[in-house]
Order: sequence, then C-alpha cells, then structure tokens
Amino acid sequence: MSGSSLALVVALTVTAVHARQSAPSPTLDFEFFRTRVQPILLHKREGLARCYSCHSQGTPLVIERLSPGATTWTEEQSRKNFEILRRVVSPGNPERSRLLLMPLAREAGGVSFHPGGKHWTTRDDPEFRVLAEWVKGGGGS
Repeated sequence: MSGSSLALVVALTVTAVHARQSAPSPTLDFEFFRTRVQPILLHKREGLARCYSCHSQGTPLVIERLSPGATTWTEEQSRKNFEILRRVVSPGNPERSRLLLMPLAREAGGVSFHPGGKHWTTRDDPEFRVLAEWVKGGGGS
C-alpha cells in the first residue's frame, strides 16, 4: 500500500470514529412517554398483572402510585415516572434496555425471568414496539 493510500485509510477511519463519538445520543421524549408509554403500564392483560400492579409497590423499580380514584397520573407524577423509567433504558438501544427485555419472552430475546410474567412473546407486539420507539428517541422533542 502506498503512503498516500495508507494516509487516506487512516483519515477515513479517524473521521468515522469521530462521527460516531460526536453524534448526539437520542433523547427520550417526555410527551411521547406520557401519552404512549404510561398507558402501557396501566394496560390489563389476561392472565397477567398490569405493570402498575407490581411496580407501584414492593419492587426495585417503583413508579408513582395513582391518586385515589385517578385513572392516570398528574403531570408531576408523570415526570417522576419518566425519571424512574429512564434509568432502565439505554437511549437509542432497545437491545440493552431492561424495560423492554424483562417482560419479553426469552425466545424473542428477553431475559430469562420477570416476576410479573412475560407480557410479550414477540418484538412485533404493539406495546413492545411503542416502548422501542420511545427508547430509540421517538416523539421528537
């Protein structure tokens, strides 16, 4: 390889590495979370508990309890839930986000155990896809 060819390869490699390092990481969108993700936490599933049933008490990942008689969270509670759940996602990378992997069937790439059961048997499940879209930065804030 000639000196100029080697220099070109090195320059292209450095440029590619720099581009990856300087690319902004995806941002988790609060409004998308509030309107599309939180309803999933309250969804009733046949034969399984709602996410809210366990995660509003007594688990390592505890979200806000609903106010008596409320069917959804206040703005302040939603912001707290957002901060809590952002700790179990890897923005831009659903493949490394426990929020998606814990309730996903092992055969579909989930972890082996989730105390609340496996809510999704496939990554094509509409709820899984909404969560993955949020983690990827969907909602565009």
